[in-house]
Amino acid sequence: MRSLLTAMGLLLIFSPAYSATQGVAIDYLLGEKQLQGIRLAYRPFYTNLTEFSWLGDLDVYWEMSANFWEIGHKNKHETNYAVAISPVFSSQFASIDDKYPVKWEFGIGVSLVGDTRFAGKNMGSHYQFEDRLGVLIEFGDDLKKYFAIRYMHYSNGGLNNHNPGLDFLNLSYAMRF
Repeated sequence: MRSLLTAMGLLLIFSPAYSATQGVAIDYLLGEKQLQGIRLAYRPFYTNLTEFSWLGDLDVYWEMSANFWEIGHKNKHETNYAVAISPVFSSQFASIDDKYPVKWEFGIGVSLVGDTRFAGKNMGSHYQFEDRLGVLIEFGDDLKKYFAIRYMHYSNGGLNNHNPGLDFLNLSYAMRF
């Protein structure tokens, strides 16, 4: 797995299809037991890997994010934060009115969580994986805006005996510039 991630990272860095397009996103996170959050993300560049025909038309971007989570239960209010970096892959599978692309996306990144005890769980480690799987639609005159709905999961991947994970439904608005 580590060698696969290294190869994908090298493809991104040395890809001749490099694009100077950047992006930002703001997300609302909804988790279990009244767990909510906000996620702010920066995407330093986007690229398209069309020159690798065995992958098809694959869009790739790196995303750096700051996550702020809170939960209120039984007269107790908790907050936590995480910072993350993740490569994200997407590809079009449909369109609306032959104008607005609909794409799937997935990514597996790494994150650093501020408090390992949160939302009634012992997360086991400050180091967590940030996994995502979602669907997005691009819109706007230049197709540089998008709305996404995704499932996100944070867990330490078994690096610690305690690994309950946190699951979120994520609603995202992003724009490229």
